[in-house]
Amino acid sequence: MGLLWALPAWWLLWDEHASALFVVFAVLMAPFPDVDTFLSTAFPNAVHHHGVTHTIVFVVTISVVAGAIVAATLTDRIDDWTAQRFETGRTFVFATVAFAVGGLSHVFADMLSAPDISTPIEPLWPFFEGSLGIDVLYYNNPWWNVGFLSLMIVVHLVVAYSAFDRRGASRTGGA
Repeated sequence: MGLLWALPAWWLLWDEHASALFVVFAVLMAPFPDVDTFLSTAFPNAVHHHGVTHTIVFVVTISVVAGAIVAATLTDRIDDWTAQRFETGRTFVFATVAFAVGGLSHVFADMLSAPDISTPIEPLWPFFEGSLGIDVLYYNNPWWNVGFLSLMIVVHLVVAYSAFDRRGASRTGGA
């Protein structure tokens, strides 16, 4: 789901390196809400699966923290690697949005796939209490997971290639 939600990065006004980096940041953050499976072992009375780590508040907070870390440590490298000009503020926004896209995609995917076999997911907590899950698919289905992952990789390759081809042609004055 992180790959699906990161797909628009190829159509934005970035070069191919910045677009690829956005996708990488989103994909790295996508599984992060499941940190609760590890935290619940250490804090079994306080943390449960689909709890606080599967909320918009948590994902946005972690994305802001991760964006600040990336901005403080990687701005110069990102600026050197991309054709875009990345100063600290722009890197912070870029990374924060990418991380939020990845994390929120996970929460959304769990809303579609987990309500009947797991603890209810309450993504709007603490503002709204109540499960918002709808049972569309079974998330442990290997055919669904491998098939969707394969499809998203192919779609990303095709879209990235077409985006680079268009940008390259427009930069060189070609058709």
